[in-house]
Amino acid sequence: MTYSIVARDPERGELGIAVQSKFLSVGAVVPWAKASVGAIATQALANTSYGIQGLKHLAAGRSAQETLEQLLAGDEGRADRQVGIIGMTGQPVSFTGERCFHWAGGLTGKHYACQGNILVSGDTVEAMARTFEETGGLLCDRLLAALAAGQAAGGDGRGQQSAALLVVKEGAGYGGYTDRFIDLRVDDHPTPIDELKRILELHKLYLFRPDPADILTIDASLAQELQKLLTITGDYQSPITSRYDEPTCEAFRAFSGRENLEERWFEDARIDRVVLEFLRQKVADHKAH
Repeated sequence: MTYSIVARDPERGELGIAVQSKFLSVGAVVPWAKASVGAIATQALANTSYGIQGLKHLAAGRSAQETLEQLLAGDEGRADRQVGIIGMTGQPVSFTGERCFHWAGGLTGKHYACQGNILVSGDTVEAMARTFEETGGLLCDRLLAALAAGQAAGGDGRGQQSAALLVVKEGAGYGGYTDRFIDLRVDDHPTPIDELKRILELHKLYLFRPDPADILTIDASLAQELQKLLTITGDYQSPITSRYDEPTCEAFRAFSGRENLEERWFEDARIDRVVLEFLRQKVADHKAH
């Protein structure tokens, strides 16, 4: 009832899954991943224990193929299963049981496995594989590009309903406490992949950490601009001094926290260009109204 891609970016140390289905809340069933271990998509008549047990096998040092064999060996319903498995290293695998509804199948490459069932045709997995290989940039963007290409090539034969994106990386979760770098779900929507793309851009704004190239030092000119802008937002209520002093810092902290930009916050006299542009736009919108 689903098509998906599991993939890795070894250079960035990321593992991820993107999935779409004519099924409510597919993200609650199909994607499973653990940083530095692997990613698993379990679908068709999904056996969710494949996610739990599969990650344990990968963590114990088994390859994706060995993990698949272990999972299938203990499952009497394996003919109804479909699964894609990728480790941090080694060859990914994709399995489709003989009882999965047509069209069903998968493709693998060096750093990915694509699979789907109840598809319009095999063009969907071929388009996903080709697009993932040809697309550069961040793993999250490559995964969604592959998912969109699969939909454009036909997708789920019953239509669209839900989609999900999961990317894991050591210490990349909110505050650095978990490996959940990106965990986004669209549970019920007429065009879930488009909605997932929209939410991903918001995730990048609020939860991505600053690009070193976008980090600016707050000099006198920037301090004065911040004071003026934060006066308009109501966060700064002291004189305009052009100094990034404690009242200015606290006002800026209050704004950043209220707007959920704390992952881009610096304790010292630095500012993320993304946050500065956000603040400028916020004030421009305020003036316009």
